[in-house]
Amino acid sequence: MAKETVRLTSLLFSHPAWRRLTVLALYGYQGLVAGFALTAVPNHLAAAGAAPEAIGATMAAMGLPWVLQPLWGPLVDRHGSFRMGRRRAWILAGLAGALVSLACLPLAGTGPEALAGIGLVLLAHNAFAALADTAVDALIIDRVPPDRLGEVTALTRAGFVSGMALGAALFASLVAAHGLAVAEHLLLLLGLAVAAVPALVREEAGDALFSLRRRGGRGATDASYRAVLQELLAFGRRPEMLILLAICVAEEFATTAFGVYFGLELVATGRWEATSLSHLQGGLTLASGTIGAFSIGLWLDRVGPQHALRLLLAACAAAYVVTAMLLLGPRGYLTEGLAMALSSIVPALVFVSLAPAVMLAIRGGGAATQFAFVMASLNGGGILGAAASGRIGAVLASWQIALGGAVVFALCAAAAGRALGQHRR
Repeated sequence: MAKETVRLTSLLFSHPAWRRLTVLALYGYQGLVAGFALTAVPNHLAAAGAAPEAIGATMAAMGLPWVLQPLWGPLVDRHGSFRMGRRRAWILAGLAGALVSLACLPLAGTGPEALAGIGLVLLAHNAFAALADTAVDALIIDRVPPDRLGEVTALTRAGFVSGMALGAALFASLVAAHGLAVAEHLLLLLGLAVAAVPALVREEAGDALFSLRRRGGRGATDASYRAVLQELLAFGRRPEMLILLAICVAEEFATTAFGVYFGLELVATGRWEATSLSHLQGGLTLASGTIGAFSIGLWLDRVGPQHALRLLLAACAAAYVVTAMLLLGPRGYLTEGLAMALSSIVPALVFVSLAPAVMLAIRGGGAATQFAFVMASLNGGGILGAAASGRIGAVLASWQIALGGAVVFALCAAAAGRALGQHRR
């Protein structure tokens, strides 16, 4: 019994192995649910006769909690004096709500008439999952050493991408062979297994394994909402942070605007079959999110995220110039496939350096609020890029859009040098 107690008390987030397992498990779970919700469920309901427009509207509604995720930040930062850990308490609360939501999925039904019910349950799930994700990001900022942020950010990317690929393949096959209810039960079981990791791995050695009580004694008082919001305003006023926020919006806008238009152009003109293009895009996403992310993460921890960010943004500019040249010349499967690879893999790696650079710039106790605000800016840039892609494609050829993207990335690289120079001063 004594040995068992010793083992339990040694499960700490500060230990590299347990930290890696915790991050990989939590983001892998997010990917599994995304693979289920964005692939298995839509395909099943479409085959069952649900209208494509209704499916699309439901999927858009399910994504709403991720757009509103910054609203969780002040709550997580404001209330943190729990005996079971400042961030871990919110991670477990978010996971508990998410798993209860998944347990309700079978009640929604399996036919096309179940679309609204399934969408509502997954909307609730994503709201709780966004809470857990906000707390995990804050935990990383609070507890991960600066020279390990690249590795941990790579794990978040690899966990999500791998989980999504596995979830899409596993649940799509399972639904086709055994029905939606079986897939829903398996997803819940996998979620419970994942929840066991943060339930056992504590933030600090003195934390309770489970307790809803608050810490007593000196320094146990929570910050006020006003203090959290004042820190956010101060964060947003800093010149280097304004530049980093602009980089988030601009680089995601450029990547999405070109990527969405180029993919649709290849299918609409009959140059590629939709299935073949989807396989290529899925493979590129998996490669960039695993091998690419780990390679960049390990390199980043040696050279520093600021230096890595400038180099990667410059590499994106070069990749988009080469993409424009490929599309300007004679086009075939090889050149178009290479253009798709260059324009998607390199920008996907920017996040591995951008997130640690932002994390190092965050100050005060409002880490969850500040980082969620940055991620909302990143997501906003992607949404704007997707919305503008059609209009841009109506007046510019694909090679011209790629060249415009190269200019955007070059400006971002120059701006990053200025922002990070100010941060050093």
